[in-house]
Amino acid sequence: MKRGEKRTSKSSVAASSKPSGTVRIISGRFRGRKLPVLDVQGLRPTTDKNREMLFSWLMPYTLDARCLDAFAGTGGLGFEALSRYGKSCTFIELNKNAAKQVAENIQLLNLSAQQAQIIQGNTSDTLNHLSQPYDLIFLDPPFNQNLLPETIQSIDKHALLSIDGVIYIECEGQGISYSVPEDWRLIKEKRSTQVLARVYQRNS
Repeated sequence: MKRGEKRTSKSSVAASSKPSGTVRIISGRFRGRKLPVLDVQGLRPTTDKNREMLFSWLMPYTLDARCLDAFAGTGGLGFEALSRYGKSCTFIELNKNAAKQVAENIQLLNLSAQQAQIIQGNTSDTLNHLSQPYDLIFLDPPFNQNLLPETIQSIDKHALLSIDGVIYIECEGQGISYSVPEDWRLIKEKRSTQVLARVYQRNS
């Protein structure tokens, strides 16, 4: 599930301050755990089926990976990676209530500060202040806001994707345009009328 970068009204923020659903971890050490999620404007559900497909793609790359969930929303992708024995995950989330819920779910899973951290803020600004490279990056931004070009540029500029690291990009199936650095090689792709999902690997 993902959220929009746009600010919500006071009434919608107040209405979304309590959990209204759950996201289920599919596999790994937290398999079957259901984490509370908020009803926040702009959050977009990622189905169990799509997450299962994604992590079958990522199976060779998840173990001991340093992960970045750059548009965290519920944190479903990052938590799934940690469940599958990723080493650590940094979550970035703009919405304060959604970020607070990710922090509470980190505690719920008894993850240490070395294993998981949540940064509440704008993704583009936050990327400019990160320094360590990540082995596995998730980019699943809110649709129809054209956030991918600037985000990809920042990741490349600051060398945030490690050599041989992989990055997952999910976006609209139609009408979207973005480019990637020359040393990112496309290794997986699934396209539908609604969603385009791709995995790239940085060449060594």
